Amino acid sequence: ERYVFPSIRTKERPMSDNTILAAMRRMGIGKEEMSGHGFRAMARTILDEVLGVRPDFIEHQLAHAVRDPNGRAYNRTAHLPERKKMMQQWADYLDKLKAGVDVIPLHRGA
Repeated sequence: ERYVFPSIRTKERPMSDNTILAAMRRMGIGKEEMSGHGFRAMARTILDEVLGVRPDFIEHQLAHAVRDPNGRAYNRTAHLPERKKMMQQWADYLDKLKAGVDVIPLHRGA
């Protein structure tokens, strides 16, 4: 498969922002608590700093342009097996948080 989280309508497109926002609202996460962008930023930070995932895998998952010293024209990597493993690590981390294990308080910066 091309996407870890494909659209519900077609496997040729990623899941839409609206689908993600709707899922967050169904989980009881209000607009004032978290946005789709905020969720992505939080995930990016935790995947890198807490779970130790390679930044290029994270950037690929977020559909960001990945910096390559040889130029993007030569970099056609997708790293799907590694990204699937990363997403399982993320799911396991969230399950631990939900269960109250390894909870790390995050404080808003000044």
